[in-house]
Amino acid sequence: MGSDTEAEKKKTPVALAPIAKPLAGKKLCKKTLKLVRRASEAKCLKRGVKEVVKSIRRGNKGLCVIAGNISPIDVITHVPILCEEANIPYIYVPSKEDLATAGTTKRPTCCVLVMTKPAKGEISEEVKEKLKSDYDQLVTEVAEATSAMF
Repeated sequence: MGSDTEAEKKKTPVALAPIAKPLAGKKLCKKTLKLVRRASEAKCLKRGVKEVVKSIRRGNKGLCVIAGNISPIDVITHVPILCEEANIPYIYVPSKEDLATAGTTKRPTCCVLVMTKPAKGEISEEVKEKLKSDYDQLVTEVAEATSAMF
């Protein structure tokens, strides 16, 4: 019953969706999840398809991070189109479980929107500056990954 260890569970292969492009490499994935964690701590994160779509339609800007192992894929097929129309950069990461862990939730998450300023309240200037610099660096790398794709 308890024979599966955490390491064995993590080694199971992930079935990626065919539309998961641009997919973050190992290094970019790690940076992306780190930014998601920082944004979550600073309350600058929208989790889930419903919240992300609502934020994009309201004109909020940020970086959209989408999980590549979503089943059924129809749940998120419209999100990249919305992002492109709103000029919001987006990137796919291999695992929804890792995305949820980075976003400090236990429930697997399809997509998150990393914003540079919180939806409510204020954050300290130091945290805001660090988040903004990490965000800018990651957006540049995502743009490079996207341009290499086309």
